[in-house]
Amino acid sequence: MKYKVVSLFSGAMGLDIGLHQTDRFELLAAIEKVPAFCETARLNIAQGNISPDAVVFESDICSLDPHDVLKRLKLKPGEVDVIVGGPPCQSFSTAGRRGTVQDPRGTLLWQFLRYVQVMQPKFFVMENVRGLVSAALKHRPIAERKLKPLELEEEPGSVLRLFAKDLAALSGASYQMEAFEVNSVNYGAPQIRERVLFIGNRYGAKVNFPDPTHGPAHAVSPLDGDDLFSSKKLLPWATLRDALLDLNDPDPQVVDFSDRKKSFLKKVPPGTNWRSLSEADQKESMGKAWFAKGGRSGWWRRLTYDLPSPTLMTLPNHASTSLCHPEETRALSVREYARIQEFPDCWQFSGKLAEQYTQIGNAVPTRLGFVVGELVADELDKLSERKWKSYPNSSDGFKITYVQSHIRTRSWFKDGRVEVWGDGGDSSYSLPKTKKKSKNIG
Repeated sequence: MKYKVVSLFSGAMGLDIGLHQTDRFELLAAIEKVPAFCETARLNIAQGNISPDAVVFESDICSLDPHDVLKRLKLKPGEVDVIVGGPPCQSFSTAGRRGTVQDPRGTLLWQFLRYVQVMQPKFFVMENVRGLVSAALKHRPIAERKLKPLELEEEPGSVLRLFAKDLAALSGASYQMEAFEVNSVNYGAPQIRERVLFIGNRYGAKVNFPDPTHGPAHAVSPLDGDDLFSSKKLLPWATLRDALLDLNDPDPQVVDFSDRKKSFLKKVPPGTNWRSLSEADQKESMGKAWFAKGGRSGWWRRLTYDLPSPTLMTLPNHASTSLCHPEETRALSVREYARIQEFPDCWQFSGKLAEQYTQIGNAVPTRLGFVVGELVADELDKLSERKWKSYPNSSDGFKITYVQSHIRTRSWFKDGRVEVWGDGGDSSYSLPKTKKKSKNIG
């Protein structure tokens, strides 16, 4: 049995690919407003790379009535099994200037909620950046926070508290939602990428995200109890070498570094960054950033085959977040990007080169889509066996569970010397210190 899926904010369809790879889901519709992204979906649907009968709605979700989508699909409320999607997350990211819901993009969370209310799916899966967990409805600059106590709407987590409250108040169906902060590298993806997955259902089912299956050298499995580790060894993290080993990319398509940037990057060996440059080059190339106290590890960064990739950005050629190839002085190519996100090699990307990078860089790692897909399919199977009878009401509020999501940054500089991966230094990522834990929000 395959379950019916409607995808919102589909982008390059990383989450949809993961669900498709479980062979348990049928994609009915993909809703996306960017023309190039829609063309990517249409191209791959036509080539049979995903559900061949899926319908692409090229529209701004704010103006697309979910009733019209159901009508086009010849479905009634409650007949969609799963809604999935990742509302654009820039306004919640801690990497830039946070606008939260004062930024119009923030309201797209509530557009997702509108589709849940109308379609009444059995389950929904919503993906976002971890910054959403601490996002506030109203942002007060840090410099002004000591002037007076924060108001309720300014407190960290107020966005999610309101979202959970509005979800609980939906008419027609009562949803239980749980959130899981996870890292794709812990499940076999060759990329360190933190994400928050929100899983909701209208049957009162309590779901648990799987424990990590992969870890750094000598890591072992986490437990939910008092002990941090069991005796079960984890598989080693996948590395950039694993991702790119057999890639056939003779003419790489690259949004590359400028000649000036290359003049500095060519002096940087694999596995290190700006710290490998002379002090004169550091100051000349970094300007005021050289005097900053933190946030500089991405400057003039050249990757190493021996570690997982850092989180992919929408473009790889920025000086402060550079993703330079380990051997060649160039940025990672589109196909290398796609391999790191684990898109199938047959998957085609439409649009200008920068648009292709954006699609891939913003995508959910397909590995996470597969893991959450198997989890949701298993829960749906259990409910089917129960004849769709709801579980007894045992809700203890909205929780977020941290599943060893934070990967401690490797050492770049130690004891007065530059740490280069592979030179015999202890540059590996440390074992996790925090076990799986949950906390209530609101």
